[in-house]
Amino acid sequence: MKLELKIPPVANALIIAAAMWWIALYLDLSWAVFDTKWWGTVFFLGLGGAFGLLGLVEFYKESTSINPHKPDNTSSLVTNGIYSISRNPMYAGLLLILVGFGFYLGNVLVFVMIPIFVAYMNRYQIAPEEQVMDEKFGDEYQKYKAEVRRWF
Repeated sequence: MKLELKIPPVANALIIAAAMWWIALYLDLSWAVFDTKWWGTVFFLGLGGAFGLLGLVEFYKESTSINPHKPDNTSSLVTNGIYSISRNPMYAGLLLILVGFGFYLGNVLVFVMIPIFVAYMNRYQIAPEEQVMDEKFGDEYQKYKAEVRRWF
């Protein structure tokens, strides 16, 4: 079964969040538990929300598709605003929100899910999108890719 571009990124983040919650609930090992760190929760949730929102705003300004299942519908290469910091600010926003959720849950073990989210997104969402962007925008995309990091 091909997973490329199949699970919506938000659904993927919710699946990871559910796994994090399960870990916090059922792997309640004394050495792994810490009091909820509200500063971390608020900071990362806010930063993640800002990244995602700014990414959406730039797509709407350029009147291009935000549908993660159909990168072929992209009509322009967005490189300004938040896209000058991250090639994938909406996905980076989801990542930051998951980190904030980890601080809320207060269990070190939940953070094992973060690299799983990144690996899945890199392989099954971002790589196929990048292939389409390369085909559609060629040298312009290669230059952008060389100048701006994938996540942060």
